[in-house]
Amino acid sequence: MCVTLIGGMNRLEKDYVAAAADAGHTLRFIARNERNFTQKIGNPDALIVFTNKVSHEARRKAVRVARSKSIPVQLVHSCGVSSLRECLGRA
Repeated sequence: MCVTLIGGMNRLEKDYVAAAADAGHTLRFIARNERNFTQKIGNPDALIVFTNKVSHEARRKAVRVARSKSIPVQLVHSCGVSSLRECLGRA
C-alpha cells in the first residue's frame, strides 16, 4: 500500500519512512505546499495530512485532490511518528 504524507518535520522523514516500512507500506513525504503540489501527491492508496505543520491552503488542496480521486484521507493535528503509526493502523 502506498501512502502519501503531507506535513510533518523534515528531520523526521527517515523515521516516517521507517515506520511505514515496518507497517508494510511505502511512504511518499511532502513537507509543505510546493510547486506542482497536486501533481506530487500522485495517486496513493491513502493520504495523511499533519495539519499543524502545513498551511490551510495546502490542506485544502490535498483534500480536494483526495476527494476528486476517491482517495481516503486522514487529517491529524499532531506530527509525531506515533501519530503516523496510528494512522497507518487505520489505513
